[in-house]
Amino acid sequence: MKVEQIYTGCLAQGAYYIESKGEAAIIDPLREVAPYIEKADKDNASIKYVFETHFHADFVSGHIDLSQKTGAPIIYGPMAKPEFDAIIAEDNQEFKLGDVTIKVLHTPGHTMESTCYLLIDKDGKETALFSGDTLFIGDVGRPDLAQKGGISQEQLASVLFDSLREKLMTLPDDVIVYPAHGAGSACGKNMSKETTDTIGNQKKNNYALRANMTKEEFIKEVTTGLLPPPAYFPLNVAMNKQGYESIDEILKRGLQALSPEAFEAAANETGALVLDTRDAQTFAKGFIPNSINIGIDGNFAPWIGALIPDIRQQILIVAEPGREEEVVTRLSRVGYDYSIGYLNGGFDSWRSAGKDVDVIESISAEELHQRQKAQPVAIVDVRKASEYYSEHIVDVMNVPLDNINENMQALEKDKTYYVHCAGGYRSMIFASILKARGYNNLIDVKGGFKVIKEAGLFKLTDYVCPTTLL
Repeated sequence: MKVEQIYTGCLAQGAYYIESKGEAAIIDPLREVAPYIEKADKDNASIKYVFETHFHADFVSGHIDLSQKTGAPIIYGPMAKPEFDAIIAEDNQEFKLGDVTIKVLHTPGHTMESTCYLLIDKDGKETALFSGDTLFIGDVGRPDLAQKGGISQEQLASVLFDSLREKLMTLPDDVIVYPAHGAGSACGKNMSKETTDTIGNQKKNNYALRANMTKEEFIKEVTTGLLPPPAYFPLNVAMNKQGYESIDEILKRGLQALSPEAFEAAANETGALVLDTRDAQTFAKGFIPNSINIGIDGNFAPWIGALIPDIRQQILIVAEPGREEEVVTRLSRVGYDYSIGYLNGGFDSWRSAGKDVDVIESISAEELHQRQKAQPVAIVDVRKASEYYSEHIVDVMNVPLDNINENMQALEKDKTYYVHCAGGYRSMIFASILKARGYNNLIDVKGGFKVIKEAGLFKLTDYVCPTTLL
């Protein structure tokens, strides 16, 4: 028997590969399915089942493509109503895989169809729990994403309390927990950086599994402090439930190499968003006017989902040569399937063709301090409100990148602002989006709050009245 966690850091997502006696199962696969097929081929195994723990909100699963390419049925737990062929399993139903068994445990609460899968070895020992978004390491699934039909988050939390205590906390303490997400995912609020643990340790260390916790206490603690979910979440749920276009077609469309002239013409004719995925400081030194920067080497997919409101938006890609397929693939993971081509040769080909180029000034913390000494400057902190609360420069404005589309009107188009985040990734996204909308006096602070604090030149505070924030 083999169990492998396939963890994707940018989504903080865990998919799972289980193999026994030449038969394999995949749990919660990502959109690109070739790696799973290749893994099974390497093991001389055939993929027998594709298990889904629920209709995911934060990414588009590869269940449909994987089923079509392998013939393996898609399996959901009770109450799931997909709009494609699938097996809707009963609670406690068992599926044989080689000489092991996968048992269905219906655990509603995060969503009503949420289901965990219990792995039982050839000797009948309960070995591992694939817990989806029901149980994380250090947390449980947020109960506010599936509110509909009069079901409130408090009611879902009540159901989740019962699922945890009646189904999961009764399992042997040595059962290994394999969750669908880890720290950084928006599907929970208190997830650990660890991506596996045991039921026993979670009963000791997970706040939501306290033995003496009442249902009322659980509901209050689980529903307190939930941030609004990213806008793309319901769109991904719909795709996972209704179906989607094959990843092969998406790659074919997105990987059209365009000359600078063809790229420019496509942008003008289609109104496509020009997305530059290079490093923030590389972007600052030269980019296509009106393009926005979301670097591929960061939390790329979640920021795409948070900042591009229309999931059907056509996108033209500027990438480091050789990384175009990676960009198209990672866009598709969160449902942005309408990439229509990339700039052949990358930005260097645009510059070589003599096309217009724009820049964003980026300065050091020391230079910011010198300018602040010479005259008052307006500094904008674009970190999350929680980061800002913990510590920030005195008298700076907090305009979180998360809410830029709603809050950009707080800034004056003709005023000069010095923009920083934690490390320089988000501030360049912020500056590029506003520059594309006519804010021409934004200056990036290179390295963000980390270098600002290390410089020791600014007065910092760790308290601010929340009513002063946007």
